[in-house]
Amino acid sequence: MDQTMSVTVISPQKTLFAGEALSLSSQNSAGKFDVLPNHANFITFISNDIPILITKVTREQLTFKFPMAIICNLDNQVTIYAQLDISKV
Repeated sequence: MDQTMSVTVISPQKTLFAGEALSLSSQNSAGKFDVLPNHANFITFISNDIPILITKVTREQLTFKFPMAIICNLDNQVTIYAQLDISKV
């Protein structure tokens, strides 16, 4: 089994991150959640600048905050579709 998962964070303006990760953590309307390698297929909506934490294979942690985002995990590939405030790009 894979010990990592592919994560891509994209907005209409650009790709913000693409690489391998050990985990992803955030919070949706049902509560806190983690996505780990080989996680069941999963889709959720994140809003209100709730942090999305990605732990890279180097153990470095990246934090993203968006007004709105959709997190989709399909076959060990996580894609985060994010809305960006273009004034901050």
